[in-house]
Amino acid sequence: MNKANRKEQILELLKRVKDGKVSPNDALLHLQIAPFEDLGYANVDYHRGLRQGTGEVIYGQNKTSEQIKNIISNMLDKGLNNIMITRISRQTADFLIEQKIDLEYHSTARLAIAKRDNEIQQVGSVVIASGGTSDIPVCEEAAITAEVLGSRVVRLYDVGVAGLLRLLSQQNIFAKARVIIAIAGMEGALASVIGGLVSCPVIAVPTSVGYGSNFNGLSALLAMLNSCANGISVVNIDNGFGAGYIANRINKMESIQ
Repeated sequence: MNKANRKEQILELLKRVKDGKVSPNDALLHLQIAPFEDLGYANVDYHRGLRQGTGEVIYGQNKTSEQIKNIISNMLDKGLNNIMITRISRQTADFLIEQKIDLEYHSTARLAIAKRDNEIQQVGSVVIASGGTSDIPVCEEAAITAEVLGSRVVRLYDVGVAGLLRLLSQQNIFAKARVIIAIAGMEGALASVIGGLVSCPVIAVPTSVGYGSNFNGLSALLAMLNSCANGISVVNIDNGFGAGYIANRINKMESIQ
């Protein structure tokens, strides 16, 4: 049973018990596995997928390459796959590949996926719009996160308010979106403009792109929090992963309906 989330694994196990392929005692032993395991420096959560629908995501920054390898190996040993590692360097990714871990690395997003499940169908429409080209690393973190989790993503980069016609020319794409992620630094006005044009939820992501008074994204964050447009929520500065994750949830809720 090598599936993307724990809920599917348990449902498959119960089906095998029903079909007589697995004994009730063997199933009980499987279910008695602790929901997490203490590795000394990390408590690996095996039941995250059962509770939330997607497995645990590893935050790679400030972890050693060896720690990340051991966490991934531990999760793979428990039958988990589609394991995302965010904020991971090229050096660490190369180390993991050298250790024979099946890894897909995206350098722009600084994001990796161990044993990616390519059978997950991408559905719906998550549109990601960026104010400028400099915001693309955050955009790609959001885009790849949503894609790995099963959302169809449309990228609209460099459509900021400094050239408003670029944005207005994409209204047909915005109209088909189930959720839009607006990513911008500087004064962060992109989210307000998009929020005033669409009826779907908008997730605003301030970035640290900008000159001195941008305060590493603080000015964009405050502008987005104070937007006069309705239907906008805001995540933290440069948090592309968080935006992609919640966008996928919104998109999937629409799909269920």
